[in-house]
Amino acid sequence: MRPHPESRPNTWEFLSEPMIAPTGFREYDARWRYPEEINLPGMTALGRGLGTQMQRRGLRPEIAVGNDYRDYSLAIKQALILGLVQAGIRVKDIGPALSPMAYFAQFHLDAPAVAMVTASHNPNGWTGVKMGFERPLTHGPEEMAELRDIVLGDAGEHREGGGWEVVEGVRDAYLDDLAGDFRLSRKLRVVCATGNGTASAFAPALLERIGAEVIPLHTALDYAFPNYNPNPEAMEMLHDMARVVRETGADLALGFDGDGDRCGVVDDTGEEIFADKVGVIMARDLGKLHPGATFVADVKSTGLFAADPELQKLGVKADYWKTGHSHMKRRVKEIGALAGFEKSGHYFLAEPVGRGYDDGMRVAVELCRILDRNPESRMSDLRKALPRTWSTPTMSPFCGDTEKYEVLGRIVGKLEARAEAGETIGGRPIDRVVTVNGARVILDNGAWGLVRASSNTPNLVVVCESPESEDEMRAIFADLDAVIRTEPAVGEYDQTI
Repeated sequence: MRPHPESRPNTWEFLSEPMIAPTGFREYDARWRYPEEINLPGMTALGRGLGTQMQRRGLRPEIAVGNDYRDYSLAIKQALILGLVQAGIRVKDIGPALSPMAYFAQFHLDAPAVAMVTASHNPNGWTGVKMGFERPLTHGPEEMAELRDIVLGDAGEHREGGGWEVVEGVRDAYLDDLAGDFRLSRKLRVVCATGNGTASAFAPALLERIGAEVIPLHTALDYAFPNYNPNPEAMEMLHDMARVVRETGADLALGFDGDGDRCGVVDDTGEEIFADKVGVIMARDLGKLHPGATFVADVKSTGLFAADPELQKLGVKADYWKTGHSHMKRRVKEIGALAGFEKSGHYFLAEPVGRGYDDGMRVAVELCRILDRNPESRMSDLRKALPRTWSTPTMSPFCGDTEKYEVLGRIVGKLEARAEAGETIGGRPIDRVVTVNGARVILDNGAWGLVRASSNTPNLVVVCESPESEDEMRAIFADLDAVIRTEPAVGEYDQTI
């Protein structure tokens, strides 16, 4: 039966027939509001489609499957597993997990595929699946389009041979792998912020294992998220982390999102360090250990990866690429980069540091290693050593999933026309407009403003940065927002400056 694009709850059809909103198949994973946009039979159809995709590609029919800590994620995972088993896939159920723990399980269990039921950093009411075949990669646009066509076209195939088993011990193996034999040689007091999300079951234990003194901040598991949604890109969570650092005199704060693949940082002075700047700090340290390395940065990230004099001295190369965990993982692997960094807090640390997938826990350990290798420095010293720039947080005005790409296309065209006409942004001439992922308008002094479409939610995404002043950064945002506001379909921002 072809899935219905919509269905009314509390009806016979809703309980017995699959319902899947087509917009949930996104660029590099799947996300729906549950149960408004997908029901349990729809999730079973998704599992059967994913299993069929595996079979068509000739993969050994085994998959590692986990779920995040939300009150509905277990039921959704079980519905997904049912579909995978129907398609002849043998499921290795690793239980409640972080997304990076599921990626680790693909290596640890030698599984050809992985599927993680998670709403990621989205608030409650959302669900989804992050999935991948070729480790450490996850599905990109091509794989997602193929999966969408199988599922929505009712092309999922029933096969014999499927099965399900619960695999114990993966969490312990994951924590062992993260900590290794590393123990801090200096005293570090770390505020550990998990927003009551899944990372609460991992991050405090990991930090204590490597010898940090943990100051817990909302680390009790509670899928109601009574304080705020666990999202270290949101200023609400960062401000709370900064407050506790100032109150306790901690050395830094580390915050993690709902599925643990992202990490946010606040230094010892209570200064919030956006993740792209943390990436530059890490690149400086790793560049000393691996001179000439290549680092990938997403288009939302600071221009310092290319402009920082210290990185230039180390001979490292900067590669700016599309935003999105699947895009970044693939790019890091394709060009043999040592690491990739996203402003959202995803870090992709490749061999010999990590395995190439995004893991907030791995980042926490590596930041502690950096401070251990630099015992004379505090986190604020490493931040202050960077060239000064002024940047906005990531700001997301509403724009519906069915129209955001068309809206973005028109905005990009208007910005390109503005550049061709010799007009300014923020009072400065436009040097060029880079359109690899939306439009990054680069000005003559290296300042820039970006607008792109979110791949995960019904939003656009806006970021601005100036190497000159906060006033210029605000002027860039004002001019960029004025162009965005010419589109009536664009709504209010989730946060702004």
